[in-house]
Amino acid sequence: MTEFEEENEFSEEKISPYAAQRRLEKNRMERKVRQSKMWLRRLQIFTRMTTIILLILLGYKLIKLPQWYLDKNVFNSLNNPSLEILNNKIVPSYKVLAALRKTELPHIPIYRLETDEIKHNILQLEPVKDVYIRRFWFPARLQIIIEERIPVITISPEANVPPIAFFAKGGKLIGRDYMPLSKSFKTILVLSYGTKGSDYRNWDNEKVKILEKIAKSVEVNSNEKVEYIDYRNPKDVYVKVKTANIRLGELDDDVFNRINRISSILPQVKTLDKKIKYIDLRWKDANYIKLE
Repeated sequence: MTEFEEENEFSEEKISPYAAQRRLEKNRMERKVRQSKMWLRRLQIFTRMTTIILLILLGYKLIKLPQWYLDKNVFNSLNNPSLEILNNKIVPSYKVLAALRKTELPHIPIYRLETDEIKHNILQLEPVKDVYIRRFWFPARLQIIIEERIPVITISPEANVPPIAFFAKGGKLIGRDYMPLSKSFKTILVLSYGTKGSDYRNWDNEKVKILEKIAKSVEVNSNEKVEYIDYRNPKDVYVKVKTANIRLGELDDDVFNRINRISSILPQVKTLDKKIKYIDLRWKDANYIKLE
């Protein structure tokens, strides 16, 4: 409504000049308020659009930052800050690194990186039971957490020769590539030549469990730690403890009954002044002490 129309309206209504002036001022104020609201809405829309555009540009810039990408040489050195290998006491870190180099890293942000191939390559290392891979986003880096098999038996041809292999829990045989073991592992030393009749490479998990059980039974009955089990002749097995060498003979169904007799005969051996060659437990109802 224009001012002329407003004036005509006032004249037609035949209102007083004072009332007409007040109504005219009121309409002008309402018109100004409407215009202000309209410009405010336009400003809000403009500000919102500008903010959205800026956020999109900022997001694009952030995604393109090099910190989202792994260093292309991440698997070339153990000193790279973008790579951390943890919990590997048996597998040397350089072997883990060699396994990692088999993986071709695509040039994609770390949050899109699939780690299945990396895990598969590390699991090819014999002592590795499982592996966990953590991805850190900014800056991009990998943390490789190794879960290794637990050694239970070490193999050596002689008591004074360093072990050449070990059996892990579950019966997995691990070769000399991962020897020597850390001293933190408490294992049972078993002597074996690796030849026909005493070839440890043919042992299964049941054989490993029996040897473990024999060592534990001897320690319980002798109250001494087993130094080694001599299995070089499977039909004439010896177990060495601090006080004496114990001759068990063949590991038949009666072997644990014979081992139980150690607790009664060993105290007698300790009272002897003469040097003992071995305690003979091969016989079912008799114990013999062989002097040197």
